[in-house]
Amino acid sequence: MSGDPALPDGLDQSSAPSLWEQHAEWWQDEFTDGADPEYEEQILPLAAQLLAGYGRVLDLGAGEGQIARLVSRDGVCVTGIDPTWSQMQVARERGGGPNYAVAGAAELPHPNNSFDAVVACLVFEHIDPLEPAVAEVARVLRPGGRFAFFLNHPLLQTPGSGWIDDHMVDPPEQYWRLGEYLVETSTVEQVQKGVFIPFVHRPLSRYVNTLAQHGLVIRELHEPGPPQGFLDKSPFYAAASAIPRLLVLVCSLEEARQ
Repeated sequence: MSGDPALPDGLDQSSAPSLWEQHAEWWQDEFTDGADPEYEEQILPLAAQLLAGYGRVLDLGAGEGQIARLVSRDGVCVTGIDPTWSQMQVARERGGGPNYAVAGAAELPHPNNSFDAVVACLVFEHIDPLEPAVAEVARVLRPGGRFAFFLNHPLLQTPGSGWIDDHMVDPPEQYWRLGEYLVETSTVEQVQKGVFIPFVHRPLSRYVNTLAQHGLVIRELHEPGPPQGFLDKSPFYAAASAIPRLLVLVCSLEEARQ
């Protein structure tokens, strides 16, 4: 993903809440209800696997609730939180068992140690600042609880990154160009004609160190290649299978922190 230099006047990171309200339908149409192969073939199965066996689960940044609905099918008590009213309205309409509330990640309306697991799927690359939200995850988790942390891979998210088809060499080469990876950057990107979404790029070290500062210890790290459904939709990116689009950090809260 890369920033669009021709954004309308007045759009910056401070516009984030209104932009998500305005473009919630874009997310619902493009990434839910079976529309997106990465969710269907990769993200949802992995989320179900990582959250299996946990009795009380918080879906942080739940959107219209597809992960919350999936997890609740096994009788799990699931709460979905999102700051976007229009997402929460659709989540409630689609039902499926979870409870929902409108709230921001930095002020969760739950007591300490309320959940056995928290999942945040493709959420934190839209949250600024980072530290209060991570602190809240640690606060509402029980000691030993799991945090399943899904991110667009920072390699993918770096502004200025993208596919290059180099026809100056013989034979032509195709590769992924990496932008200024170490520079933390907030942007508003045009992800589809007329649809503007805020993003924050952070290097992986920033996430790892912030998690550690709040007692969230990484137990597993996943960098799966794109699923076949994505590759089938993008045949012009022949090398895509070797570039990770998803990063998943599986953390547990240190027992001594609470």
